[in-house]
Amino acid sequence: MALAGVSAKEAVTAGGGDGTEPCLDYGRSFLCNTAEFNSVRMWIESRTIIIDPQRRTRTVYHQGASCKSEHTFAEKDLFHRDNYDFLPVFGEGKVLVFRRHHNRRADRYRSIKRMDEMWGDRPVLHTPAAARCTELDTWEKISEATAAGVPIVTTTEIRDPATGLIAIIECPCKTMNISRPRRMYQVDTGPVAFPDLSRRHEPEIACLSLAFLAFNAPQFADFVIEAPTPILEGDREVATVHHYSRIISLPASNRIFALA
Repeated sequence: MALAGVSAKEAVTAGGGDGTEPCLDYGRSFLCNTAEFNSVRMWIESRTIIIDPQRRTRTVYHQGASCKSEHTFAEKDLFHRDNYDFLPVFGEGKVLVFRRHHNRRADRYRSIKRMDEMWGDRPVLHTPAAARCTELDTWEKISEATAAGVPIVTTTEIRDPATGLIAIIECPCKTMNISRPRRMYQVDTGPVAFPDLSRRHEPEIACLSLAFLAFNAPQFADFVIEAPTPILEGDREVATVHHYSRIISLPASNRIFALA
């Protein structure tokens, strides 16, 4: 989507309850595919917006929830014996799928296909905006919303100074830690679609990896990214698995919203 007439500063405000693009109502957000053989509906678990001020583009990627490999519509034995985790990310007519096998089939960990090669060429995206989106900009507000059990959504904006690329990661807050004696909070949630902004990827969707994020202040975020991870017996590597093991900390702009 082109950003005609929109400055980089204005573009950064998208994706977080500021009136230009409010938080999604994640309880009612789904991607519904239309293929006759399997009109699968997938829950939307997070949203990543990548903004390129140089090219004046803005692309939205929706991360679907994880499921397990299955013999769809079989009479029995529905799960594959050689089972793997299956997690899709959608955007720009493409699907990036992460398949986490228990063995060394690393070549199948990531695959990118056109949407029409997967589940039909006319998917319907249901991403209603939250009816009410209130920013929690003090510890008291964060603590009160957490205790009240209202839905909470966070946005984390990161950028790469060298490339100029900007990303906004929005997700429902699954775990919130509150310390009343220290008057601190800490968000810990995921997975989300984490973008590598250090270069321009072709296709752009290839820049995404799976990660969990944590933050307890407005100005930085820590990420633990899924990556090939060796299993060691002493000093000897006996296997490699995909595991959340690559940890990075980035300057960020974090915001927290209550959907109530």
